[in-house]
Amino acid sequence: MHPTTPVISPLQTFLNEFRTRGPIARQDYLAAILTHCNSSKLLFISTRIAPLLKRDFLADLPIVLACRILNFVDHPRTLTRIACVSRKWYALVQGEQVWQGLASVYHFDLALQGAGELEAEESDAISVTHSNLPHVLTLPRFSRSPRAVQQAPSSHSLFKYAWSTLVNWKRGGRCLHAHRISVPDPDSGVFTSVALDADWLVAGLANHRIYVFSTHTGSLVRTLVGHELGVWTVNLISHGGALDPSHPPPPSSNPGKVICGSGVPEVPDGPALLLHNRAPAGAQVLDPQGLDHLLPPSMRAALALDAQYPPIAPAPTQESGSSRAESAHNDVAGTTRGWGQPSSLVVSGGCDKDVWVWDVRTGLTFYVLRGHTSTVRCLKVLHNRPVAVSGSRDGTLRVWDVQRGRMLRVLAGHAESVRSLDVCGNRIVSGSADCTCRLWDVDTGECLQVFRGHLNQIYTVAFDGKVLTSGGLDTTVRVWDAHTGLIEHPLPLAHSNLNIEHISPISHSHCTAMLQGHTALVCSPQLTPHTLITGGADGRVLAFALPDLRVHARIAAHDSSVTSLQFDDQFLVTGGNDGRVRLFDVGSGAYLRDITAPSETVWKVVFRREVCAGPVSACRQNDGRDLEL
Repeated sequence: MHPTTPVISPLQTFLNEFRTRGPIARQDYLAAILTHCNSSKLLFISTRIAPLLKRDFLADLPIVLACRILNFVDHPRTLTRIACVSRKWYALVQGEQVWQGLASVYHFDLALQGAGELEAEESDAISVTHSNLPHVLTLPRFSRSPRAVQQAPSSHSLFKYAWSTLVNWKRGGRCLHAHRISVPDPDSGVFTSVALDADWLVAGLANHRIYVFSTHTGSLVRTLVGHELGVWTVNLISHGGALDPSHPPPPSSNPGKVICGSGVPEVPDGPALLLHNRAPAGAQVLDPQGLDHLLPPSMRAALALDAQYPPIAPAPTQESGSSRAESAHNDVAGTTRGWGQPSSLVVSGGCDKDVWVWDVRTGLTFYVLRGHTSTVRCLKVLHNRPVAVSGSRDGTLRVWDVQRGRMLRVLAGHAESVRSLDVCGNRIVSGSADCTCRLWDVDTGECLQVFRGHLNQIYTVAFDGKVLTSGGLDTTVRVWDAHTGLIEHPLPLAHSNLNIEHISPISHSHCTAMLQGHTALVCSPQLTPHTLITGGADGRVLAFALPDLRVHARIAAHDSSVTSLQFDDQFLVTGGNDGRVRLFDVGSGAYLRDITAPSETVWKVVFRREVCAGPVSACRQNDGRDLEL
């Protein structure tokens, strides 16, 4: 049988003939066909031709140019919709360059976000309230397995976490935990100081207790008991870190006049009065090695006393001056970078005149350091160095080696109580009830400058290594050049409300640059290289731009005294005696929202955006007996 010959349809015959024609003949053929089509047929042809003429410009362009185009998108919602167009567009949107560019638009520091692992608890702690951004706001979970630690999270994942934090700041997050602390006397339950880092929240109370909370779960981890009277100040030393490269690593033995581990010269005039744990009051320590030899091996390891420190490269020379100042400046959240020790530490002081050094992990006491003869009112620890500085109502500052358990030197000069201090690098600034501020060298104990000009007691100081600000009962804020005592770029009096007098750059200076605007005690300043924000007992918050000191925001923040404030590059958080915690835009001063429900009083507010995405406030309830954190 012969095979069946396939039947060719007329349409196929037409197409075969059309393919054999030349370009000009094809065009003539198509033009002839169009002349025989009515409007409906032409519309049909148009709808079929239009999609064939479209091109996927992102897919056809080189990847570099495609990513450059996507960098002009300034909102993550738009990028999310772009990713839904096609697989190719989805792959482009997942690129590192796209999300790094968008992060720069919102001033997100992805390098800082990726410096540490994001805990699963942290992801759970951020509530996602906007379902119209499903891909952006689904938070990443990073496992703590070795494989996950080796693989750094992508810029996309880091941006999602940062964006979720930003959204929850503006529109409301989720409370991790609320704590109600019963106290026999309402006044003894006042939160006097708070310190916060990535792992721990430490709160000191007037009832002589210190509470330690986990920032991952919000739960109360332990209570540090030892102070006999109220705790006035706490400082948290984060675990890890590295010894300051400008100081040598601790030698295996003490070579004469150098303190091991601190890089600070030895005190030339006799022994220090120190206590170790429960030693009798007034016991003198004659051993120049300090008290560390009394510690068991486990506690020595927690302080890194026997650790061999690796060599540390110095900071890059191209680092800007402002970056160096921010790196050396003490954290406004009461936290200090460690010197390489494996455990987080707490250094505290209070009405019992003692300085205590605690292990956060175990709750044990390393040292009880005695020397002050009155209440320890303020305390700071230097970054990457085991050196603490305390100020007291006895009018002195004392420098301690908290790793070895010894006093290094006494800084005497104030005639009355030291109310506030701040540190930057190896410089200390102290403010006193004697109406003066003093600038000290922590390594030598020398008083480098005395700043005079306040007409009443100084309650607070802020220092960034270059500029010093002070505020007090005379309702003014005075801004000084830390090296000369002069304001660097004063404005004409007609434009700035400044009262500027000429001073000489000698040790004792009597002149200031004065900022007016508050009508009551100035009690809450924060200083950065570009911004100064102050809060007062009049309930007002004033924001000044540095270095020209022009006012860029005047905020009626509270109905009563501003007890605490803190700001970063986007948000300002304030707490007041009216019982409210409020959030403002730091650039414009615009009110955004109340963060917590109203209470009787808010004593302290601190926050770290990359850790808990919210402030911590202490409030006294109406019955006057319970405290809720």
